[in-house]
Amino acid sequence: MNSDEATLAGLIAFLSASAAVREKLHIETVYEPARNLAGETRIGDDCAAIPDGDGWLLFAAEGILPAFVADDPWFAGYSAVMVNVSDVAAMGGRPLAVADVLWTPSPDQSEAIWDGMSAASRAYGVPIVGGHTTVTDMRSPFLAAAVVGKARQLLTSFDAKPGDALLSVVDLRGEWRSEKPFWNASVSAPPDRLRADLELLPQIAERGWCQAAKDISNGGIIGTLGMLLNCSAVGAELFAHRLPRPREVDLKRWFISFPSFGYLLSVSPEYSARVVSQFSQRDIACETVGRITAERSLFLTYGGARALFPLSGVSDPHAKCR
Repeated sequence: MNSDEATLAGLIAFLSASAAVREKLHIETVYEPARNLAGETRIGDDCAAIPDGDGWLLFAAEGILPAFVADDPWFAGYSAVMVNVSDVAAMGGRPLAVADVLWTPSPDQSEAIWDGMSAASRAYGVPIVGGHTTVTDMRSPFLAAAVVGKARQLLTSFDAKPGDALLSVVDLRGEWRSEKPFWNASVSAPPDRLRADLELLPQIAERGWCQAAKDISNGGIIGTLGMLLNCSAVGAELFAHRLPRPREVDLKRWFISFPSFGYLLSVSPEYSARVVSQFSQRDIACETVGRITAERSLFLTYGGARALFPLSGVSDPHAKCR
């Protein structure tokens, strides 16, 4: 086994053992009961897309892990807004407003959470317009948030096509949030830049340059790509050595990272150079890192090594939505 083969084998073993990756690869089993309740709305996208006049109303919600809220309440509050705004952008939309769900044992314990939500609301220019806020007898805080947005043209998880180029888009101008696998390029960024960067997603949708996209979330690149492939009923080949990542960041850690601005795009080759240029002009890393295939499997390559990643062979009966 040469060095490329050894690196790739180690990467596949690491990702196959990751709980966050397993959860994403089997998330469909969790939301299956919702299919019977959703009417004609497709389940599996970053937001529900509801026809509305000449566009789409986008609606999404995110629950924040209780351990995250307890360990880092300010950033948990910030993230509750940030991840919802990112989900709207991943659908080619623009966020309109956020509502919160916050239960805490005392008003004092909600203060840092509110400060974080307020900071994100100001940074992204998205108001928090209400929700359900309660002080009650419970051991630890509970936090969730929902967002509503609008899109003129959709980016979806269902429109990746064989022959498309697979693009990775990520803002590398950040740093790790403590020891967590979260790449934070948001908190210290100028608000004007954050808003203009998010505007790139609806722009490429409205220009017809891209139809399929997904926000990189918990589970990182592989978990997110697995969900995209499942929704679109396609496969892919991913070139691990081409992934844009910060200097000196370990490849394994980067593969499971959750960037504050990170997306996978499935783009027709005729538009891929335009999309790369659109992001590069704003100093956002955007590279072609693979291709979409008709065969419903995922191959990883690293240098001269190539191997099948077991999308269906990684089992977790306790998978949960993030």
